Amino acid sequence: MPDHLLDWWRVRDEVGWSTAAHHVTGPVRGDRDGFLDVVRATAARDAHRAARLEAALHLAGGTADAGQPLTLDVLTGWQRVVLGVPTVDFRTGPAYAKGGRERYGLEPTTRARFEQCLAEAADPRVPLPARAARVHLDVCFVHPFPDGNGRAALLSMYAVLRREGVVPDQAAPAVTIVRRADDAPGARSFVRLVEVLVGSTRRRASGVPSGTSAFSHG
Repeated sequence: MPDHLLDWWRVRDEVGWSTAAHHVTGPVRGDRDGFLDVVRATAARDAHRAARLEAALHLAGGTADAGQPLTLDVLTGWQRVVLGVPTVDFRTGPAYAKGGRERYGLEPTTRARFEQCLAEAADPRVPLPARAARVHLDVCFVHPFPDGNGRAALLSMYAVLRREGVVPDQAAPAVTIVRRADDAPGARSFVRLVEVLVGSTRRRASGVPSGTSAFSHG
């Protein structure tokens, strides 16, 4: 079976992240928190799971508002809340997703490389939408935890955006709709989606007419 994590490392190196989006500076906030809306929308399916994820989202927001960087220890702390368990460890073997159709291998360097990816989420040379999309994909493909990796990816993206004062008023298209990002065009398309969500929020919050750019260039 192909190793989708190896595919991701290759794609990650191919994408020109620094030119994949416009630079964005906060604050960018609408009248709603789109990530919170996504979380609360899941309550009808599993109220306890949704409550745990909302608690973790508030923790992620607090971490971001304090200006703290995203680290594996921080992400692991959120994940304990997400799963409602006392301990969570980095996986110790291959991971599988989508009914076993995708396999994510494990090498001796996987954990250290993932920690470097999390550190890169604060690199100001890369536009914020690209960093937010990339960290979401990093978590999805590294699959660091035995369970709840989609939720960990959501929290990571949220924290990266909010740390710079950006809270999209819509998030569902980025975190609930499955999109392929296992090649460079797919990854860039995901970046563009995040950029559009941020720009749309800025336009609605500021009353800028539709069709006018809401991004700063730099």
